[in-house]
Amino acid sequence: MKLKPVCFAIALAFSAVSAMPALAAAPKASAAAAATAATSVEGITEYRLANGLRVLLAPDASKPTTTVNVTYLVGSRHESYGETGMAHLLEHMVFKGTKARGNIMQELSKRGMQFNGTTFYDRTNYFETFPASDDNLQWALEMEADRMVNSRIARSDLDTEFSVVRNEMEIGENNAFRVLWKQLAAVTFDWHNYGHNTIGAKADVEGVKIDNLQAFYRKYYQPDNAVLMVAGKFDVKKTLELIEKNFGKLAKPTRQLEKTWTREAPRDGVREVTVRRVTDQQMAAVLYPTSAGSHPDAAAIAAVSHIIGNAPNGRLHKKLVDTKMAVGVGEMPFSLAEPGYAMYLAVLSKDQSMDQAKKVLVDTVEGFAKQPVTEEELKLAKTSLLNDIEKTINDPQKLCVAMSESIALGDWRMFFIERDRIEALKLQDVQRVALNYFKEDNRSFGQYIPVAKPERAEIPDTPDVAKLVDGYKGRAAVAAGETFDTSTANIDKRTENTKLANGAKVSLLSKKNRGETVSGAVTLHLGTEQSLMNQSVNMDVAVDMLMRGAGKYSRSDIASRLEELKAKLSVSHSGQNVNIQFETVRSNLPQLIELMSDILRRPTFPQTEFDTLQKENLAAIEAQRNEPQAVASNALKRLSNTGYQPGDIRYDYTLEESLKLYSAAKLDDAKNFYQQFLGADNAEFSIVGDFDNAQIKEALNKAFGDWKSKQTYQRAPLLKAQAKASTESFETPDKANAMYLAVLPLAISDSTAEVPALKVANQILGEGIKSRLFNRLRQKDGISYGAGSQLAVNSQDPASRLLVYAMFAPQNLDKLKAGVKEELDRFVKDGITAEELDEAKKAIQQETKVIRAQDKVLANYLRSNANLGRTMKWHEERDNKLQAVTLDQVNAAIRSMIKPELLSHVYAGDFAGAAKKAAAPK
Repeated sequence: MKLKPVCFAIALAFSAVSAMPALAAAPKASAAAAATAATSVEGITEYRLANGLRVLLAPDASKPTTTVNVTYLVGSRHESYGETGMAHLLEHMVFKGTKARGNIMQELSKRGMQFNGTTFYDRTNYFETFPASDDNLQWALEMEADRMVNSRIARSDLDTEFSVVRNEMEIGENNAFRVLWKQLAAVTFDWHNYGHNTIGAKADVEGVKIDNLQAFYRKYYQPDNAVLMVAGKFDVKKTLELIEKNFGKLAKPTRQLEKTWTREAPRDGVREVTVRRVTDQQMAAVLYPTSAGSHPDAAAIAAVSHIIGNAPNGRLHKKLVDTKMAVGVGEMPFSLAEPGYAMYLAVLSKDQSMDQAKKVLVDTVEGFAKQPVTEEELKLAKTSLLNDIEKTINDPQKLCVAMSESIALGDWRMFFIERDRIEALKLQDVQRVALNYFKEDNRSFGQYIPVAKPERAEIPDTPDVAKLVDGYKGRAAVAAGETFDTSTANIDKRTENTKLANGAKVSLLSKKNRGETVSGAVTLHLGTEQSLMNQSVNMDVAVDMLMRGAGKYSRSDIASRLEELKAKLSVSHSGQNVNIQFETVRSNLPQLIELMSDILRRPTFPQTEFDTLQKENLAAIEAQRNEPQAVASNALKRLSNTGYQPGDIRYDYTLEESLKLYSAAKLDDAKNFYQQFLGADNAEFSIVGDFDNAQIKEALNKAFGDWKSKQTYQRAPLLKAQAKASTESFETPDKANAMYLAVLPLAISDSTAEVPALKVANQILGEGIKSRLFNRLRQKDGISYGAGSQLAVNSQDPASRLLVYAMFAPQNLDKLKAGVKEELDRFVKDGITAEELDEAKKAIQQETKVIRAQDKVLANYLRSNANLGRTMKWHEERDNKLQAVTLDQVNAAIRSMIKPELLSHVYAGDFAGAAKKAAAPK
């Protein structure tokens, strides 16, 4: 059972737009041309083709995966009047296929590749990650070269995709932060397209002409406007040959791309905007125009932003959250190709004072004249920023995708130059930048306010990036790791299983990693069904307080110490389990274990932190009461997890019940819970990565070997799943997007014979991009941005479930119901085809390889194995059973297990509002 609400977070979904005049037909293809090496920095080598394509190769044999990323230098900055949303719409369209190949999204899914496309102000990128193999790489490069110039931008596909993009817009309209961000950017820029939301205006997207979209594609999707990057495990020589063969034959266009030239004049005063929506949450934000990301000031802006908005060490957190004037704060400095902006915000509960928070927010961001930057603040900011950069360098997939942002600035080497600039920052640099940009007349907070004497902020010109990077050499590339075999047999062979003095199970898999990285997972098992009765909120609070003060460390100290150790650490709980996830590097792992010992064994439970936590949780629950996804999710959990009384650790509370429990929570009760229940005698520790086994076993024994719980542990089994048909509908007024969830409880566990067949069935029904539900609701009907199904199989009890989900606009409720019913009925009646079976098996196999190549995931595999008494051999046998299932077995499992008539359906959205609009005179 999880009482705790979704924690406050700001999720950015980048999209873009563009449109240009019609062009002449695309140039004819030419013979393949050889790639010429241009420059090399820190293990990344740039090559150039005669047609203008730039190629970046970053080989890393330590990971068994490869990532291909293509960046096009086009985004919403390049669009014309009336055609906002075009670049983002095109991002959707190029997945539809080419003259030579079918739906690319389905092909990627069939091959089990991780993939995505994103669009922002200055660029659009497409990437795919897959198990390293010549076949996968060849297919990916052939596909990207093909869709670069041969995408089928057809009217028929556009008609369907309109509704999908509209649904994506509606999802954004449900997000209070994204609505405020859109309005703030719009009021800030008079002329520049950075003032446009990249997903575009609804009217523009709906009215786009196919000829304009095709012309835009032909103009910008060309080799001389693209950068291709390949990172991970691959053969450089073979890869260059493939690139030369597939991309070298593409002709260089005869057209010339002009640079954009719009610039904003210096600001004359404060601007303000107010958004009024139905919600239980408040937000205050300030936005300031700043330099281009390639300008030296950008590094200082990043540091100042960390000093202002970081939690829990930033100034805003200390002045707003710690003083109970806000429940959360955030910072967003944008590094863009042209002069951009930085944004800071505070999130308030409905009973906190907006006027008070606004004054503190403004005074803090613009208060560097009265309170200059300190050496300690700058040190913490630099450490955090540089740690993030180092972690990106050590992860080929992250590095490959992150390069798109640096490429958008003008050159990929800006990634390393920005790091160098951050390292070189001095106190006077940061102070100067804070005073120059963060001033009253350069502020957007809402409506425009005239002043007697404006103080204009002079925004510097964008530097010449070619001159800036000319001759730049960077530094030595990070040490490479070993080529690790991710087969189940090798994982078992390399894993050492042992125990601590108190009986805790330990699984250690040591291997050489790029950057000497290491990941780990810990689970502490607590209490019994009887002893945990009425302890849910106490467990929530006790676990959430662990990171808010321990031993000699305050919450702020813990955050700072984690940065020093280049570490990430999270503590959460579910049911009877406390779960810990961590990451660091080899040299810091022993010290991180010491810090974890302080956090888990010596929490201080500060009253001030409890007060903050209580406000945060209450505000988050209040905000969820009118959010379709939160309302539907809560209702679905209660429908699929029946048979328990309030107070039982397995009981799921309503949002209203959670509010009452959190309002009545007491710190002393949480302390008592901690003292009685927490211990490591019933625990599993697993660590994967670069470390010394003997050293870490000793460190774990010293830290946790004598830690035992005062209360006995006995797992409370879940009741046997029982399916019972029902339908519930919830009104969430003034929400543009609605949520549909349905659940079918299944009385099976992962040892049930039909599970492999059901996994294949679910892959076909709703797990993959080529799934039945996704094809129907997104590709065919065009009413949902995301739709599908999930199969959750319990490892110990006959308490599993099949989940069906879809996001949609409230006015499309009837279409959604019809589409889901028709697909489920057809699925059960007709079953699947042999072709679907083969594709599903291959996709699952590929996905499994990618997942097991990730150390964090592998650590959780080993932790779970220790708990269940399994080895990776068990997973190998399960994989083999899945690959061996027959068409008859899958169809038999569908007919016997999947009963559409027993589904419990939940709908949440503004259905009354949609009906009112439909009934209104046209």
